[in-house]
Amino acid sequence: MPIAHNYLRTTVRPAHIVANYKLLCGFGGHVLAVVKADAYGHGLIETAGALAEAGCDAFAIGSVAEGAALRDAGSKAAIVSLLGPVLPEDDLLALEKDVIPFVHDFGQLERLAAVAARRGKKAKVSLKFDTGMARLGFTEADVPRLLSRLSGLPSIEPVMVSSHLATADDPTAFDYVSSQGARFARICQALRHGGLTFEASLCNSAGILAHAADYGFEARRAGIALYGVNPFQGTDREHLGQGLLPAMETVTRIVSVHDLPRGASISYGRTFIAERDMRVAIVAAGYADAYSRGLSNKGFLCLSGRRVPILGRVCMQLTAVDVSGLDPKPGDPIHLLGGEGPGAVTADELAVWWETIPYEVFCLFGLNQREYL
Repeated sequence: MPIAHNYLRTTVRPAHIVANYKLLCGFGGHVLAVVKADAYGHGLIETAGALAEAGCDAFAIGSVAEGAALRDAGSKAAIVSLLGPVLPEDDLLALEKDVIPFVHDFGQLERLAAVAARRGKKAKVSLKFDTGMARLGFTEADVPRLLSRLSGLPSIEPVMVSSHLATADDPTAFDYVSSQGARFARICQALRHGGLTFEASLCNSAGILAHAADYGFEARRAGIALYGVNPFQGTDREHLGQGLLPAMETVTRIVSVHDLPRGASISYGRTFIAERDMRVAIVAAGYADAYSRGLSNKGFLCLSGRRVPILGRVCMQLTAVDVSGLDPKPGDPIHLLGGEGPGAVTADELAVWWETIPYEVFCLFGLNQREYL
């Protein structure tokens, strides 16, 4: 656990996550809430609990251990492990905690089958196929061999078949979505013709919003959109994600306010030199608080509804901002993420300044002390 500071904290609104879940359910299908990586920094147990109360009956997590933690917290829902059994000990853990692992190769399959057989159990699995992502998965060419091998493994019960879209959020690459969707449809047809019964799952958040009509299949995995990020932000398909609510904000406090005269520099390396007389605030946040040094001289915070630019380098626990024309005091709150009015900082904007994606913003800010509203 990170050390709790009484000045910097990340606030999560589970009600907004629930509202986003309901919006995504409106596109049809069986929606699995993706709560891997501590629910993208929003808190695994808290997020899953709120969603379960709202009727969510299936969760996708990353590691088998995450799934076990969710089960130990009392979840009665179906729990799917997207990483599947990475280590041999994950096989037994998945069986004991009733976690459905993604299985992506024959070695994994054989190992899990042997463990299940020794304990007289049946292991439910999701068969993972590579349809164009080229990370993990069986291939379409593997289907005949896979069907043959499964017929000799009574301890394995495939309950899901899955794949992952590589370009679902890129309107210029929807043709690749179509090719993946067609390949996945052929795989599912062949597996069903071979006697398997399962839910098929292809769509991620962008897939739900833009491709569910053509490639929705039975189960859809709602990830980043669940936490309020529109995967089509800034594209001509932005309207598809309208109505999603941000669920996270991060606030810290101002430590000091002072003048910076024209010609003076601030912070390490003298990377910023004032071209005019300025008023600056020193803020209690830095890269030790998951506020990236990459934001030096190019990021913004939100103070009383107004954007204030970062001056100089972000330090370990301090950052300087330009507050000229404002009258803040030490102890006043200031937003790293979120805020009031037109100056509010969105995860998309912060990610652009940071040269990353909102996923990383959430996962890192979620490492700070969290509170729930």
